[in-house]
Amino acid sequence: MSWKNQGSFALKRKLLLVTLAVVATGLAVQQAAGQVNPEAAPAPQQEAASFKYEAYFGAAYSRIRQVPVTQTYSGLIGGKLSVARDWGRYFQLLGSVDYYRIGTGHAGLPSYGDPSIYTALVGPALHATIYENLSGMLFAQIGGEHTGGEQMSPGISFAGSFGGGLAYSLGRRFAVQLEGDRVGASFSLPNNSPALAYSTHRTWNARASLGLIYRF
Repeated sequence: MSWKNQGSFALKRKLLLVTLAVVATGLAVQQAAGQVNPEAAPAPQQEAASFKYEAYFGAAYSRIRQVPVTQTYSGLIGGKLSVARDWGRYFQLLGSVDYYRIGTGHAGLPSYGDPSIYTALVGPALHATIYENLSGMLFAQIGGEHTGGEQMSPGISFAGSFGGGLAYSLGRRFAVQLEGDRVGASFSLPNNSPALAYSTHRTWNARASLGLIYRF
């Protein structure tokens, strides 16, 4: 092989090696750039830990057992608003108000009355990440409940609830939450009389809501 051919072959080999090296380096850089360091880029749940407050608003449903089923709807539709304040990693103080006005169920009744419910409750909550963006919560609250439109007594009954929910983070500030609870209260039976000593009737209403969380 002549010196010219040998030089040309060596040059081509060097160019091939350089090209392969550049391609390999580019692929390595691209692969490294595509990887995310979990410590450098926290998941939405980790980023959310920097916020101390959560506001929640959602559409809600409640059973209405304090009024006899022969007189009114089986359930009411309304809304729920709550605010939570974080205390540490797992604990919250949770306050919520609910209002239910739109009747549903018992389509065969000739008259449904004019019932409504509102509650105001406060209490502790526990929350924790279950998996990646999914978190869960448990809570217990006490406060008061009012049943309107049906001449219920007392006007506001002592009430308490317990329940839980699941939230899926959409980003640092927003999440979708599904929750449910049971709230207990004591109202006098309709047409109560002295013969019954105006005794109260304890009821437990199942409730559920679906809505949006905003962290701040």
